[in-house]
Amino acid sequence: MSRLVAVSNRVAVPRSGKSPGGLAVGLLAAFQHQGGLWFGWSGKTVDDTPGVARVSTTGNVRVATIDLNKDDFAGYYAGFSNNSLWPLLHFMPGYFSYSRSDHDAYWRVNRLFAERLVPLLEADDLIWVHDYQLFPLGQALRDVGVDRPLGFFLHVPFPGFNVLKVLPRYEELLRAISAYDVVGVQTEPDAKALRECYEQPEIGGEVFDDGRVRAFGRTFRVAAFPIGIDVEQCRTLSVENLNRPQVQRFEVSLRNRKLIIGVDRLDYSKGLELRFRAYECLLENYPHLRGHVAFMQIAPPTRSEVAAYMTIRNELEQTAGNINGRFAEVDWVPIRYLNRAYDRSLLMALFRLAGVGLVTPIRDGMNLVAKEYVASQDPRDPGVLVLSKLAGAAIELSVGAVLVNPYDREGVAEGLERAISMPLAERRERHRAMIQVLERNDIHAWCRRFLDALGRVSGVGAKPSAMHSR
Repeated sequence: MSRLVAVSNRVAVPRSGKSPGGLAVGLLAAFQHQGGLWFGWSGKTVDDTPGVARVSTTGNVRVATIDLNKDDFAGYYAGFSNNSLWPLLHFMPGYFSYSRSDHDAYWRVNRLFAERLVPLLEADDLIWVHDYQLFPLGQALRDVGVDRPLGFFLHVPFPGFNVLKVLPRYEELLRAISAYDVVGVQTEPDAKALRECYEQPEIGGEVFDDGRVRAFGRTFRVAAFPIGIDVEQCRTLSVENLNRPQVQRFEVSLRNRKLIIGVDRLDYSKGLELRFRAYECLLENYPHLRGHVAFMQIAPPTRSEVAAYMTIRNELEQTAGNINGRFAEVDWVPIRYLNRAYDRSLLMALFRLAGVGLVTPIRDGMNLVAKEYVASQDPRDPGVLVLSKLAGAAIELSVGAVLVNPYDREGVAEGLERAISMPLAERRERHRAMIQVLERNDIHAWCRRFLDALGRVSGVGAKPSAMHSR
């Protein structure tokens, strides 16, 4: 069996008290079956040229990390990855900015990743690169002689060509993506958008009926591999943690009110201010619910070095304060806004207590919180998922979620009221339909489907001169 080598911006082996993100959960599931090597940034920056990778072992996973030069990191991460790529990939060019120095740093870091990874590779490795920070890594690996099957998975959306071409030198990015053998995205609309980019006259590529693309002298596959969750783990955690003192105190504090819960990173793509205003609209239009519902939004900060994120935090705090000041009573606060992270086991228990899961990003590749909320419910008395039509998860969960447009605050308020008042029989039927989808497309199925596709790549052999044994 080929060894799996996964590469991501950060290596996020979970530690006590930390909640792993979707990428980490997915890779840990892949490693659970076959072990392998996980390579990425250590989280540390240095003033000079970074040294070789440091290697350690956690269970059946070898973890290799490198430091990054602090100036290169600033341009690569806060600059190009998060000020240029992130807003475009989320269809939000109003947040876009670009500089050539950031672009150059982005490519330098990807070349450094390739140079430090090559000495750790073995002749039969399957290499699986993850997310937008590492688009060029495949090309960088090809440039230093790696001729093994290379896979890439994008965890965020991919925009149409008219959005992508806002990026200077977008052709360079498309060329870099073509260096992979299998390019995975979250949904079929994402796959279609990427394929259509290669069909543009200035690119001159060709798309075949089976999803393969021919461009820049290479043929590669572009396909949707929607990421899932570990359904049974979510279910187990939600039950096992109900007796935690923190959870029990919280349940008592609700005083039998219907809990609406949202859990999101503090990011403009999550539409949190729109969500708060939709909840305000619910209280305006359905006054009988005042004092009988409670909305808890957990929004841990992220990318604090990016100025736009500080602005979002200030706006949300002001909005939550305005709504609470307008509607609060001495024994009821409408919004509990928590700007910190909580461990995953606690979140699963909170999901189980919540009668409504409110997931309304204005653009999201998938959104695993929506899936985790559904999996954590008591099937005898399940809550209702209110889900943005603009999240990738809406494609799979349309069978049972109440779908809303996050820009329509009255529509979201109506969706919330519908969820709050939904009869038990309908809630059970909707939950049953969604669980069937989640179990069929769980995290293990996602790993298996992608790695099977990568393993079927033929005609690619390792060049002994470019590969080194461990």
